Amino acid sequence: MRAVISVIGKDTVGILAKVSGKCASMNANVLDVTQTILQDMFVMIMMVDISGLNCEFSEMASSFEKLGEELGLSIHAMHEDIFNSMHRI
Repeated sequence: MRAVISVIGKDTVGILAKVSGKCASMNANVLDVTQTILQDMFVMIMMVDISGLNCEFSEMASSFEKLGEELGLSIHAMHEDIFNSMHRI
């Protein structure tokens, strides 16, 4: 099972470290990362393996939303099945 984590917000030092650290604390393995800076905006998408999560997925998603609030970012975790269903034409 996999999930997509998206991060958008003003660029600051340590965003990748904080998000990947949160993944590690929940035993979510980062499989792939793409990130860019658009002027002063940080944009990142991560694909993570959630088959070994040490919490419920809903708890993981809430934890990322809370981290986003703390950092002034928009952070969302979406289960891969939902992501694929939303983006299927």
